[in-house]
Amino acid sequence: MERNSRNHSSTMDRDSRMIIRKILLDFLILFCIGFMILAFYLWGDPYKRGFFCDDESLKHPYKDSTVTNIMLYIVGLGVPVFTMVLTEWIRLRDYKGGRSRNVLGRELPAWLWEVYKVVGVFLFGCACQQLTTDVAKYTIGRLRPHFFTVCNPDIDCTLPENKWRYIETFTCQERDPKLLKEMRLSFPSGHSSFSAYTMIYFAIYLQKRFTWRGSKLLRHSVQFLLLMMAWYTVMTRVSDYKHHWSDVLAGFSIGLIYAVVIYAFVSDLRKTSRRQTNVHSNELHGNGNTRAAGWPV
Repeated sequence: MERNSRNHSSTMDRDSRMIIRKILLDFLILFCIGFMILAFYLWGDPYKRGFFCDDESLKHPYKDSTVTNIMLYIVGLGVPVFTMVLTEWIRLRDYKGGRSRNVLGRELPAWLWEVYKVVGVFLFGCACQQLTTDVAKYTIGRLRPHFFTVCNPDIDCTLPENKWRYIETFTCQERDPKLLKEMRLSFPSGHSSFSAYTMIYFAIYLQKRFTWRGSKLLRHSVQFLLLMMAWYTVMTRVSDYKHHWSDVLAGFSIGLIYAVVIYAFVSDLRKTSRRQTNVHSNELHGNGNTRAAGWPV
């Protein structure tokens, strides 16, 4: 009896160490990706691309962003994370099939462990798409549509010899280093990739987790609203003269690809969906009293 107790305690300690090691490794990976994103923001130097004096696509006025960075982060990160936490808590608070975890002698409930996995995967995909976008931005260094307004280069474009010449050596009259750096980061659009990833992945998450049967169209209406918010963000980047149309197309494509890849190959949403289908089937046929995993029905 005592030997079995020691073996059980040893197994729990080993499982606890494995879980702690997994959590620490996950946080380390997220930290490394986040640090590279921060490094680009603080110390990145975009490629110095030149211009043609007759390039009308670079002569648009400077405007403030309709969708600011704060708005983007609150809606793109805050709303999905809050909804995921609430959904997993509702989904697994009374669900007996969930598996709890023992960490340092404390029992973590199944819903909390599921929140860790769901939110962690979502943030991992968000960080990856952002790093992908930043690598492209700093490697290509495409000039924004408001380049001439912001830079006001010391080049006399009325001279005949400058009309068709590709100008690489010039000095901007603007002295704000932040604006001078941002004017070279047009391709691809970071707002577009971020909004596309967060809203599309969030819509996929709702498709797999939101199982409330009170309305057939409620879930799809919310998904449509999410896609429209992403679409509106993309369109404002063009109307605000922050990006060329090809920049937002590339950014949206990056976000879309990462949303699909993270869902298909990283998250557990597909496996959970199949498990939910089996539970619902048992309920419909009266084969058990197990509560379905999902929103209350």
